[in-house]
Amino acid sequence: MPDYLPAAFFELSPAEWTAILLSLRIAIVATLVSLPFGIVTAYALARCQFPGKTLVNGVVHLPLVLPPVVTGFVLLMLLGRKGVFGPSLAEIGIVFSFRWTGAAVACAVMGFPLMVRAMRLSFEAIDRRLDMASQTLGANRIWTFLLVNLPLAAPGIIVGAILAFAKALGEFGATITFVSNIPGETQTISAAIYSYTQVPGGDESAMRLTIVAVIIAFSALTASEIIQWRAHKRLGRAE
Repeated sequence: MPDYLPAAFFELSPAEWTAILLSLRIAIVATLVSLPFGIVTAYALARCQFPGKTLVNGVVHLPLVLPPVVTGFVLLMLLGRKGVFGPSLAEIGIVFSFRWTGAAVACAVMGFPLMVRAMRLSFEAIDRRLDMASQTLGANRIWTFLLVNLPLAAPGIIVGAILAFAKALGEFGATITFVSNIPGETQTISAAIYSYTQVPGGDESAMRLTIVAVIIAFSALTASEIIQWRAHKRLGRAE
């Protein structure tokens, strides 16, 4: 690398733009699709008692401690073309292997624990007396959830979604194991950086994409911190 960076260094190539836009697309879809499941799971773990709760909690957080490659391989065995459910899904036109939709599934699975954890903490912080007051006024559990719990937990829900988005944007191991590294189809920013580091003269492209990834990830984390700070301030707990 030269001692100075010419203006041309910051000009992204079409292939780099493709990787960035594809990564954003995959991360957004992964976050939106997993959001309803994350809310329900976080609420159940925070406010409900049911048999096997510890087991469910362990399964939800398992991707955090498993090597991403293992998670990707499990997805391949379950949803791949020759997996347990892959052939049945293919018959109805749903194919995940070597498709960007498969990358979205892998990213959703990897980001799900972070999403649930942030949301669960938010639900646990809600005073249970508000639930009792709502039910005293005639609201059943569903209406109490929709009108009391959900609005109060909104900051945590937003933070969880942001963290899941950031995780999805930087996911590599599970994605490349499940759907490979196909330019224009499954090659995300992380996969593109890996590819550029393997070819002569690819250092500049890898550096540009690294800078983009850092900027997006830092912006997402900053946004989550601002939302948490404002939520604490509204509750009178800001430092």
